[in-house]
Amino acid sequence: MASPATSAPSAASASSVQDGHRPGLGWALPAVVFFALFAVVPLVLVAVLSFTTWSGLGAPEFSGFDNWVTLFHDPVMIKSLWLSVLLTGLGVLVQTPLSILLGVWAAGPQRNRAVLSAVFFVPLLLSATAVSVLWRALLDPNFGVPAEAAWLFGDGNLLGSRTGAVAVLVLVSTWQFTPLHALIHQGATRAIPAVLYQAAEIDGAGRVRQFFHITLPQLRNSIITSVILMVVGGLTTFDTVLILTQGGPGTDTTISAYYMYQKAFKGFEFGAGAAIALLLVLVATAVSLVVVRVSGFDKMAGTKEGM
Repeated sequence: MASPATSAPSAASASSVQDGHRPGLGWALPAVVFFALFAVVPLVLVAVLSFTTWSGLGAPEFSGFDNWVTLFHDPVMIKSLWLSVLLTGLGVLVQTPLSILLGVWAAGPQRNRAVLSAVFFVPLLLSATAVSVLWRALLDPNFGVPAEAAWLFGDGNLLGSRTGAVAVLVLVSTWQFTPLHALIHQGATRAIPAVLYQAAEIDGAGRVRQFFHITLPQLRNSIITSVILMVVGGLTTFDTVLILTQGGPGTDTTISAYYMYQKAFKGFEFGAGAAIALLLVLVATAVSLVVVRVSGFDKMAGTKEGM
């Protein structure tokens, strides 16, 4: 039998629902308004602008699907989209295992773990612009690290070739964003019940078997969340390319976000730039939905009681 203390709130909640009042909905109104003003409305305006021709002066002129037709017949655009997918895929393949290992280690009881974790997470405190400027100085072929290690870097011009430039972009993004995803996995690792590891030790399982049979399965939710963040971030990255490579050499690192910048703010073709921006949103959304659906993340239930 329920006590009066526990039954009273339930009766109050039931009566409020019967009266037509849903408690707590009013608290969501500020968030809904904020999301509408700074996400939905700008997205709608970009969609409308993608069907116009506008140089930034005067009134936009409706041009129908001209921007979209030109977009899909532009070889630079097709190449930029492929480069965006390539860099995003490489980022996921490199950052995922590193962030899992670092996050699991940071969640353990090792000595000096807190101090070393703070050092590893320093890149999170820096902006993308600061990180790009730092790495551009470090990789300068005349005064940076390559100039002092010609035996390893050859002429030192890492950004002068497509392979070198892509490798540098992957390296910089890994250095900057791996700590963020490691932090996600660290929190998820600490939420794993200790009784699972205790039972595994009784059965004679070592650390390696515990990692693959307990830790990794329990980190499934955080891994999927991390991958989705990597996909969205990778497809929309801009600062690093702008400062490190400017899309070069040639157009070998001209990703879609940077090409959008070139079209809109250098070529004053804001309609074409809006079309590229909208295409990026659609691609990022589609990839995220595919990841969620394939992984079964949308059907996962909470692991705690009452969830």
